[in-house]
Amino acid sequence: MKAIDIIRDEHRALAAVLRAMEFTVAGVRAGRFAPDFRLFAMLVDYIVRVPEESHHPKEDEVLFPLVRAACPEVEPILDELEAQHQAGEAHIQELGMALIHWQAVGDPGFERFAEVVGRYLSFEWAHIELEESRLLPLLEARLAPAARAAVDAAFAANADPWRGRDGEFDTLFSAIVAATPAPMGLGGPAGRG
Repeated sequence: MKAIDIIRDEHRALAAVLRAMEFTVAGVRAGRFAPDFRLFAMLVDYIVRVPEESHHPKEDEVLFPLVRAACPEVEPILDELEAQHQAGEAHIQELGMALIHWQAVGDPGFERFAEVVGRYLSFEWAHIELEESRLLPLLEARLAPAARAAVDAAFAANADPWRGRDGEFDTLFSAIVAATPAPMGLGGPAGRG
């Protein structure tokens, strides 16, 4: 199934962004990096635009209904994934607000931002793990050919999560890589000034 490869590619692209966020927050906390609000804004923007606006809606609208019909015994897993999609919106909002607060108040706002990032990362890693370990193995094994074709068609537009369908993520992802401090990204030493 092409959709399985696309979903895994989307997870890998998101994982790269999550690791960049984790790495950069740890570097700011340790005093190795100065706060780079532009980088953090780009990371949050990618999280909003790729998983929240592209990946999750296709799962909710196409994938999950087909899996429910083919594998009714996995209802609890699908219910949990859908609940996580709903909760993800609140996490993203909290992440954005914590970033704005930190930028507005300076250093005193960092710990709250770091705490929100930690919660979001834990949440998102658990979500990806649930999809990868429990849902994806069922797709090829249990979905009928017509259902597999429908899922493949729905995810075909997501074929390159690093670039996006029309290249809309290419610039954003490249800017994230360029701004993330080395060795995680290509950015130069972003020491405290």
